[in-house]
Amino acid sequence: MHLPAAARNLVKIVVAGPFGVGKSTLIGSVSEIRPLHTEERLTEASTPVDDLTGVREKTTTTVAVDFGRISLPGGVVLYLFGTPGQERFRALWDDIAHGALGALVLVDTRRVDASFDALGLVEESGLPYAVALNTFPDAPRHHSSEQLRAALDLAPETPMVTCDARDPESCVDALLALFHHLLGHDSTEHP
Repeated sequence: MHLPAAARNLVKIVVAGPFGVGKSTLIGSVSEIRPLHTEERLTEASTPVDDLTGVREKTTTTVAVDFGRISLPGGVVLYLFGTPGQERFRALWDDIAHGALGALVLVDTRRVDASFDALGLVEESGLPYAVALNTFPDAPRHHSSEQLRAALDLAPETPMVTCDARDPESCVDALLALFHHLLGHDSTEHP
């Protein structure tokens, strides 16, 4: 439960994205500690406010935050904070993002437009970010990288990678893409 002795750099990362995109799954798959999940069952009361389009099989939702930790080579320890994906939890965003060095934004290519709010929040906060296209078995495969970048309106320097939120190695690769982007980013731009 304690930090590895080699830990030298502690980095807060936000894992953002729409409802049902795989944020909790990603954090759970890479965390070296038992992750904190604030999952609650979806109820009838949430039906009018939680859009289940494309995620009909989803039965729970994050109501506060997910938290996990992963140690990377070189003494870097990432603290991963997963945000809730629904509009009704937007008030939590500033508190969760406070002090973060960057964000990994998960996107579901079956419903790209659902990612616009999360991307907007990350951009408004000034956090540097990378986009990870979470691969779902029934996701369309006919979109080119250029089409997806255009649809998401990504700047040329914004990393975009694919990952499977269930596969730890794939998730680490996505986090490393973000980390490499952060290393090349001017840290004085975003205190």
